[in-house]
Amino acid sequence: MVVPFTLADRDRIIRIETKMDIKFDAVNAKFEADNERFDTIYWLLGVIVALNLFILGYTIWDRRTALRPALDKAIEADAKGTISIRTLRDYSKKHPDLAEILKSHGIL
Repeated sequence: MVVPFTLADRDRIIRIETKMDIKFDAVNAKFEADNERFDTIYWLLGVIVALNLFILGYTIWDRRTALRPALDKAIEADAKGTISIRTLRDYSKKHPDLAEILKSHGIL
């Protein structure tokens, strides 16, 4: 009768398991190091995205702040123009030559 499994086979399996455990530990350590690198990359990416959003927000705020005086001046100029046109229309009621000039320019 032939024995299918000998002590030499058993010793060989034990050596293979030992080598496999060593290799598994090395691969596991490599994956952990890669995970730490990915964590660092994710943090850096998050910081870069946050800085870009901050810069975008600051740019929008700065534009609104810088445009406010120009808009105020434009509104003031429009109001003065409206007052000037009303004044000319009222004055043209007494002076027909001014009324003709204003009609030729489309103001009346």
